[in-house]
Amino acid sequence: MAKVFGGFGTATPTVILCIYLVLVLLFHDFLRPATILAALPLSVGGTFAALLLTHNSFSMPSIIGLLMLMGIVTKSSILLVEYAVKARRERGLERRDALLDASRKRAQPILMTTIAMVAGMLPTALGLGAEPSFRARMAIAVIGGLLTSTVLSLLVIPVVFTVTDDLLGGLRRVRRWVSRRTQAHAA
Repeated sequence: MAKVFGGFGTATPTVILCIYLVLVLLFHDFLRPATILAALPLSVGGTFAALLLTHNSFSMPSIIGLLMLMGIVTKSSILLVEYAVKARRERGLERRDALLDASRKRAQPILMTTIAMVAGMLPTALGLGAEPSFRARMAIAVIGGLLTSTVLSLLVIPVVFTVTDDLLGGLRRVRRWVSRRTQAHAA
């Protein structure tokens, strides 16, 4: 078990770093990916709660489920953030309007993904099929994490987006101020 958890301790930061780097390339920005990755901790609580409620331990199958869950949760956050960024850029919406529009229009695909995953994992979580003791814990971990992250992502990600957007605006203002000061000293 110590070796498994040690491997998990190495795999998790590696997975998160790889996701972050791909998102940096996608958004051409270093703060937007942080907005998307803010959804990952929201899923961990649901995973542990589901395992606790079903009297299952945190083991190798639940670790596999948690790693799988990271990809699904990230995808849902990307749907929300990318739509809001495009709405601001292409349609000129204000931040609040873009976030409301993104939440309205992207909630359905996010909920559909969650419902499909939960429905697909439910038979496994109930122990139907081959090797239920191994796979059931993985399915329970995924279902618990998906349920909490879906609900919380639709509430928390717009808030984190607002905070990071304010931070980006502040950084741009500082950069312009420094540029003007540098030009004034050069002249």
